[in-house]
Amino acid sequence: YTPIDGKMTDFRRFSDLGNRGVLVLMADSTNSEREGHTPSERTVGAAFDRAFHNARGRIIVATFSSNVHRIQQVIDTAVRYKRHVAVLGRSMVNVVNISLELGYITAPEGTIVDIDEIHNYRMEQMVIITTGSQGEPMSALTRMSISDHRKVGIVPGDTVIISATPIPGNEKLVSKTIDNLMKLGANVIYGRNQGIHVSGHASREELKLMHNLVRPKFFIPVHGEYHHLVQHARLARELGMPKENIFISENGQILEFTRDKGQVAGKVTAGMVMVDGLGVGDVGNIVLRDRRQLSQDGILIVVVTMNKQTHRVVAGPDIVSRGFVYVRESEALMDEATARVQQALDRCEDEKVKEWAAIKSNVRDALGRYLFEKTRRRPMILPIIMEV
Repeated sequence: YTPIDGKMTDFRRFSDLGNRGVLVLMADSTNSEREGHTPSERTVGAAFDRAFHNARGRIIVATFSSNVHRIQQVIDTAVRYKRHVAVLGRSMVNVVNISLELGYITAPEGTIVDIDEIHNYRMEQMVIITTGSQGEPMSALTRMSISDHRKVGIVPGDTVIISATPIPGNEKLVSKTIDNLMKLGANVIYGRNQGIHVSGHASREELKLMHNLVRPKFFIPVHGEYHHLVQHARLARELGMPKENIFISENGQILEFTRDKGQVAGKVTAGMVMVDGLGVGDVGNIVLRDRRQLSQDGILIVVVTMNKQTHRVVAGPDIVSRGFVYVRESEALMDEATARVQQALDRCEDEKVKEWAAIKSNVRDALGRYLFEKTRRRPMILPIIMEV
């Protein structure tokens, strides 16, 4: 109701669309468990004012680069306290530059300075807006917190404002960044009770308003963890939506709608695309499983030389260990492992097993059982048969 740029939400337009008839509504579910209304973004300005008033040295504000109104409030407060603003972090620089060009962010001339020029001003004259509010390992704030940033180093007396709350799963990263900043002597302002952040997601009363304005025939709760989607679906049912008209979907599901009905019509591949070196999407589940096994239990390579005509063992077996045990300190284990491989090969010879694949499988099974009994580990076992 009180946007920073003064452009009010057009509720009448939503109502008009509802009167015309909306087939499907998809709505954000992140705050579907939170009662009441989400506070206005404008309330953050008062918290910034308090923090800037109390700060004696440089101020560093970390927030989401996509939150243009939050960035505008930092700039407005900096202007009020006669401070210059520098921007740090690739996404933050991109967003601020584009927003200035398009008029979404405004600043008096001379307010925004290049990050390379900050040393031309006294500490108490500077505000730095940066990325890294979620403790991302390569972000500007995280690198500053471990004294690894080329252009900005934290010094005692700096005030760092983390204008965000940790996304679920990022709590440890954010906490570690805060600890590191404090170790360097910074005063860190963070947490819900400081008023320096409000959610960008609608709470239950606002969700109810949208449902009542739009009045869709079908509803798909989106954006949030699965339990958020379930709670949003329950809210829709409380408002009179039939259960069969609500679709709690998962990534990759295809939903098909007509004027009369909706249904799940199939599934497509969806999820993370792995980038490894120059390859994009070429690292699949099997490769990842192998890498995980290698990282946990290591690898054993069994090398055997066999006669091509007689299928008898000519040399070996030799076992090479990497990341499993230190061979020099585990000679008894490795000697017994070699003996188990030899027994498996003898069995194959007695049973006239001549297929390389079957021989490798017998070796892998026999060695795997023995090693698990002795070490409770399952290293990757790679039998190699060389023909002569």
